[in-house]
Amino acid sequence: MRYWWVNQNQTYRHEIAGGYLWSPKRNANGARNPFYESMREVAPGDLIFSFMDSRIFAVGIAQSYCWESPKPEEFGNAGQNWENIGWKVQVNFTELANRVRPKDHIDILRPLLPIRYSPLQPNGNGLQSVYLTELPTALAEVLTGLIGQEIAPIALAARDVKPVSADDLDSWEQQLEQELVTDSTIPETERLAIILARNGQGLFKNRVSKIELRCRITGVENPVHLIASHCKPWRDSTNEERLNGENGLLLTPSIDHLFDRGFLGFEDNGNLIISPVAHRPSLQRMGIKTEGIVNVGGFTSGQRQFLDFHRNAVLLRAIRT
Repeated sequence: MRYWWVNQNQTYRHEIAGGYLWSPKRNANGARNPFYESMREVAPGDLIFSFMDSRIFAVGIAQSYCWESPKPEEFGNAGQNWENIGWKVQVNFTELANRVRPKDHIDILRPLLPIRYSPLQPNGNGLQSVYLTELPTALAEVLTGLIGQEIAPIALAARDVKPVSADDLDSWEQQLEQELVTDSTIPETERLAIILARNGQGLFKNRVSKIELRCRITGVENPVHLIASHCKPWRDSTNEERLNGENGLLLTPSIDHLFDRGFLGFEDNGNLIISPVAHRPSLQRMGIKTEGIVNVGGFTSGQRQFLDFHRNAVLLRAIRT
């Protein structure tokens, strides 16, 4: 279990009621934000302290891993400068009766604040620039003690969380697909090829097969058992990128799932990247070596560009600034 602190002044009502956290991927100027990057490291069973208006109003239990998701419509005018695609995590929040004001206990808390990415200033005031940041265990334990007995059943429930695959990627892509179906500016044959590419089939798979011969992980060669998986996801790609053979890898269905959901990635030199939140026993049962360096071979220059997008926008591994 890891512990997190989230500032929800603008979005508290929507996120608590909706049972989620959502952040943009980057700042308005396009720069990386370590407090958005933290979203990529949340795992089911993690405990999250919700801070608003100088107090800890709620405690949540993460129910899912992070996934790529459009900005919630209910945010309305909140965060007008935020980009439209961000990170989302499903969280089961419990609002507290004892809403601790950390500033009242700062003499106890100050020595436990992390040197980097602290959720509080030394005087106990919150930091507006912080969205989500990890808490040291000692600090989380003191906060738990200050909140009192009502947090005990929450912490106990966090130990038994069963991860849920709660994401809206399919519905999001279905909406994009429907927009394609009704787009009369695209020739019908091209529209069909783009739609088939969403499921790793058709023209896109044919083009990927001219570059890739087998699953990079399992070695399966029979095309019947392989999916052409987009490095830059179909949902994020232009129509041209959706059909670009260098934007794909041939993968078996289970590996395609892990790659598309960000549990696996690849360095440009072919080294396999395993997300720190990936469930390693499950990966091992899927035939993935989780110890030592695994190299799957080199990539074309075009593939490397699309894999760079995957590492930066899909892989569940925070890239710190």
